[in-house]
Amino acid sequence: MTDYSAAQERVFAFLTDPVSHPAVTRIDTHAASVFLEGGRALKIKRAVRFPFLDYSTLEKRKSACEEEIRINRPFAPQVYHRVVAITESRDGSLEVGGDGTPIEYAVEMSRFDESRTLDRLANAGPFGIDLAIGIADAISASHAVAPRVDAIPWIEAIPSLIDGNTEALQRSGDFATAEIRELAGAAHGAFARLRSLLEERGRQGFVRRCHGDLHLANIVLIDEQPVLFDAIEFDPKIASTDILYDLAFTLMDLLHYEQSQAANILFNRYLATTPVENLDALGVLPMFMSIRAGIRAEVLLAKLKGPHSDQAEIVKDATAYFCLAQALLARALIAPPVPRVIAIGGLSGTGKSVLARMLAPAILPQPGAVVLRSDIVRKQLFQVKDTDRLPPSAYQPDITGRVYETLAQRARRVLAQGHSVIIDAVFAQESERHAVAALARECDVPLTGLFLVADLATRQVRVGSRQNDASDATKEVAALQDRYNIGDVGWTIIDASGTPEQTLGQTRIAIDR
Repeated sequence: MTDYSAAQERVFAFLTDPVSHPAVTRIDTHAASVFLEGGRALKIKRAVRFPFLDYSTLEKRKSACEEEIRINRPFAPQVYHRVVAITESRDGSLEVGGDGTPIEYAVEMSRFDESRTLDRLANAGPFGIDLAIGIADAISASHAVAPRVDAIPWIEAIPSLIDGNTEALQRSGDFATAEIRELAGAAHGAFARLRSLLEERGRQGFVRRCHGDLHLANIVLIDEQPVLFDAIEFDPKIASTDILYDLAFTLMDLLHYEQSQAANILFNRYLATTPVENLDALGVLPMFMSIRAGIRAEVLLAKLKGPHSDQAEIVKDATAYFCLAQALLARALIAPPVPRVIAIGGLSGTGKSVLARMLAPAILPQPGAVVLRSDIVRKQLFQVKDTDRLPPSAYQPDITGRVYETLAQRARRVLAQGHSVIIDAVFAQESERHAVAALARECDVPLTGLFLVADLATRQVRVGSRQNDASDATKEVAALQDRYNIGDVGWTIIDASGTPEQTLGQTRIAIDR
C-alpha cells in the first residue's frame, strides 16, 4: 500500500472541525473515511493504492464515488443519494457542495443506525427465523436482477485470487507459513476438482455482476428489513462472480459469528427461492466459503496499517477467520462427512418442519443439511407463494405423487454434491416410505426414517396457531388425517407431544443409533 493521504488531511480536519462540525463522528476503514453528522453521512475514498484498488488521484476518487452510487442505489435507494464535491473558495475556506474548486469528492448518503448492521446484531444474540429469511430474500432478489457476465475471467482469476490472498497472509506474519501454504494447496486442489462444474455454471448464466462484499457489516436493518449496501464499485471483475460465491460470504460470516441456525435457514430459503440448478453446485460452497474467510482475514490485517486500529482485537478476529477457512476446506477434502437421508414423517401438527429446522444446522458439511419440504414443493409446482392457500384439488393423489417424485429428484441432486438432505413430508403411505428407502439404496447413503406422533388435540392446537406458513392444513384436516391407515411404519417412532427441544433430543438419540 502506498499512502497519498497528506493532501486529504485538510479536508478531514475541516469535516471534523468542532466549530463548523461540532457533532460529527468519523469512521475509518482501510479504503474510506465516513463522516456522520445528523441524518447525513459523507463517505470519502482515502487517497490510497492497494493491489486491488487505486484511489491515489482526485479524478480516480471522483470516478469511484460515481460508480459507488451507480452500483449501490439498486440495493439501497433509501441510503445512496449523490456525489458531492468538497470545494475551496477564493478565500481558502472549504465547503461541502459549494461553488468553488473541487478538492475532494464524497458519496452523500442518508445516515442509518450503525448499531443495526448485522455484524453488531450477530454479536448481540441469535438471529430469529424471520430475519434469516429476510436476508435470504434480499440476496436472492439482488441475484435475480444482477446482469450476466462472461464467466471465463472469473473462473481463470480464482487461482490468482488464492495466490494473492496467500501472499498477503504470509506478508502479515501473523500465521504459520506452513499452515498458509497448506490452506492454499487445499484451495487449489478443490478448484482443480471443481473447475468443470464452475464452467458449466458459467454456461448456465450463474456468473453475474453481484454485490461482491456481502459480509454482515454490509447488511443493515432499516425499518426491520435487511438492506444490502457498500457493494464493490472499484473493480467490476472482483464483483463479477458466481452467485453462490456472493452468497458464500454471508453464509461464512454467519458461521464466524456462531449463527449456524441462521446460516442454515438462509441457505435453505435461498435454495427454495432460486433456480433448482443451484442444487447441482452445492459442492463448491466449502471452497467458496473458505476463500471468503481467508480474504476476510487478509482485509482485517490490512487495517493494522491504518489509523485508530485496535491491534489485539483485529488479530484475534483475523485469526478466527483464518481458522474457519482452514476448517471449511479440511472437512470437505480431508475427512468429508458421509451424506445421508433423514426422512421426517408424521401427520399435520406433529412438528416435522420445526424439527427439520432445528436438526439441519448440525449435519455437516456446513452450513448444514438441505431441507426439502413437501408443502413448499407443492406450492412451487403450482407457481404460487409459499403462504398462498391451494384448493383441495391440489391435494389429489396424482398431485401428491408428483410432489414426492420431485422431492426424490431434488434429493438425488443434493446427495450427488456430498450434502445431506432432510425430507419433510407426511409419508402416510407405505409406498412413499418404500420410495425414500429405495432412493437411499440407489444413492448408496444411509437412511434414517423418523415418524412423529402426537395426540389430535395437540396437533390441532399447533395447526391452529400457524401464521404465514407454507402448510395448508387446518384443524379439520388434522382430524381427517386421524382416520389414515398408516400401517406398519417401519421407522423410528418419535413422541412429538412435548416441546420441540424434547423432540430434538429423542431424534438425536435415534440418529446416533
